[in-house]
Amino acid sequence: MQHSSYDLNRANWNERAPLHLASREYAVRSYIDDPTRLSDVVSFDRERLGDLHGVKAVHLQCHIGTDTISLERLGAEVTGLDFSAAAIEGARDLAARAKSTAVFVEAGVDDAVAALGAGHFDLVYTGIGALCWLPDIAAWARTVSSLLAPGGRLFIREGHPVLWAIDEEQTNGLVLGYPYFEQSEPLVWDDSSTYVETDQSIKASVTHEWNHGIGEILTAVLDAGLTITRFVEHTSVPWEALPGRMHLDDNGEWMLTEHAERLPLTYTLQAVKAD
Repeated sequence: MQHSSYDLNRANWNERAPLHLASREYAVRSYIDDPTRLSDVVSFDRERLGDLHGVKAVHLQCHIGTDTISLERLGAEVTGLDFSAAAIEGARDLAARAKSTAVFVEAGVDDAVAALGAGHFDLVYTGIGALCWLPDIAAWARTVSSLLAPGGRLFIREGHPVLWAIDEEQTNGLVLGYPYFEQSEPLVWDDSSTYVETDQSIKASVTHEWNHGIGEILTAVLDAGLTITRFVEHTSVPWEALPGRMHLDDNGEWMLTEHAERLPLTYTLQAVKAD
């Protein structure tokens, strides 16, 4: 990642982390009070994740660790990795208070192999809203492959690149206002808010993001030596991505109120490394 983009984004997430830890949306106290509590994101894919007992897993871009702890509660021996010192500090504190064995390491995705070692993991997991912070999807896929042991599995659920390309401020239909395909130059945002309810503003408000088309993602995974075993597109997303045009479904996710069949909102991708 470009050094300036990395530093800008890390500063932003260092400010976001304490806001998220204190937020109603993340509900970190519930993980302490209820040892069976799973995050909504992990719960959504629980059947697809399968039996994780004895699985050595790494959660890339783990943020404050709620998904990571959820994977541990499904039986995995899990390490969370994130570039934000504030997020890792919060995740470690939450894990200790929730009596979780999850381990947390501060490092960027590009440094994951150096930080964790090559070929040690049965599962590489990545959750919602992670890939848009990475400029090079092919480099990410190579990192995933390097982390996996032979026979190891990639599991990712992510926002769909068509959704990322929509200009949500255009309310007269669904308008593609941003790049669908990966671009060398980032989209530059200046936003002092975050996606949880808070009365505090973020001072490090400038961030850089990149979209990656589905074909680019699948090709990157294949080129990195993995075999795709499942790819599912979903009509729901864990947040109100298009305000005023969505409703909550029975699973606590958001769907388009009109013609939900017209737009993929998220996807789940699985792939394995050859033995």
